[in-house]
Amino acid sequence: MAHPSQLGFQDAASPLMEELLNFHDHALMIVFLISTLVLYIIVAMVTASLTDKLVLDSQEIEIIWTILPAAILIFIALPSLRILYLMDEINDPHLTIKAMGHQWYWSYEYTDYEDLAFDSYMVPTQDLVPGQFRLLETDHRMVVPMESPIRVLVSAEDVLHSWTVPALGVKVDAIPGRLNQTTFITNRSGVFYGQCSEICGANHSFMPIVIESVPLKHFENWTSLMVEDI
Repeated sequence: MAHPSQLGFQDAASPLMEELLNFHDHALMIVFLISTLVLYIIVAMVTASLTDKLVLDSQEIEIIWTILPAAILIFIALPSLRILYLMDEINDPHLTIKAMGHQWYWSYEYTDYEDLAFDSYMVPTQDLVPGQFRLLETDHRMVVPMESPIRVLVSAEDVLHSWTVPALGVKVDAIPGRLNQTTFITNRSGVFYGQCSEICGANHSFMPIVIESVPLKHFENWTSLMVEDI
């Protein structure tokens, strides 16, 4: 989860988020190099004591400032396109979960398990126990097995919402009447927090998302208990 005064991204908990962090660092270094070059040119032009007023154009400079930006865009576009294809790739998911946005809570349905569905509400501040986080904890967590491809179908019942978990590199719009999908793999066990990222009304800030990644054996025990309770 995020920490106070944090400037960077959250620690990656999925292979996709690791790729996004690498691409961010790659693009940021290019931005730093461009900024340094532009600053040097500005300083050189301002401090230069001699200018050639007879030069109206330079073919060499025209070629350089046409080819160089094109090459930079290629260096940025190629890894970006690769990540876009990785985000859309869904091959034989082990589990499919439907996430439905409501004003103002999320409901989850495990389509591979009969009658396994529940609503997930934010835990009020006065009901929090030691170790739980204000505005982030829910009464029912979305539990998934670790190291397994998970497909999430996202939609909404009333207005626009957005199902977002930064540590997993997942952000999907929840649109009424439309079914969007995303996929992720958690490479470690843990609890990962997210929030609705589309302004959806007065309680937009109070519909958090909590994903708990556990070993497969623990997940099977959890599903058995949930089905029995229902």
